[in-house]
Amino acid sequence: MTGEPSSPVCYAADADDLYMGYAGRDEIIALLNELLEAERAGARVALASGKAAPDASYADLMRAVRADEARWCAMLSRQIKRLGGAPSRKTGAFRGKAMAIADPMERLAFLNRGQSWVVRKLEALTPRVRDENLHADLRLMLESHRENIDRADAVLRSAESGA
Repeated sequence: MTGEPSSPVCYAADADDLYMGYAGRDEIIALLNELLEAERAGARVALASGKAAPDASYADLMRAVRADEARWCAMLSRQIKRLGGAPSRKTGAFRGKAMAIADPMERLAFLNRGQSWVVRKLEALTPRVRDENLHADLRLMLESHRENIDRADAVLRSAESGA
């Protein structure tokens, strides 16, 4: 035995994100801004919907969703800045589409489809994020949106059953 390793040292940990199959910085910033615009739209829809709530459970849900969406707007803005990007100031088109729906339960169902869109985006993005800090935040956001979907589904089921 010579005491030398039988193979060279692996430098994979030092490889560029794109080389390793992860999303690059510019792509991540663009996706985070897309999510930020959607979250901002969701927050505004929840705020307006809460003010015109048909009952207490709907109002409580809208307050919780609005607070949650605002939380994720702050996180996304912070992460975009940390990555050297500029957070978008736009609000997603979702807001206008949702506010055109007069019936509160139909609007809630539409809001839930928007939450599901965010879940799909996050499920596609998180495996491609190498940054541990950002990855952890995105996983928390994903779980939070899943919980909001479940809560909204419960309110919708209750309304359907007339309870």
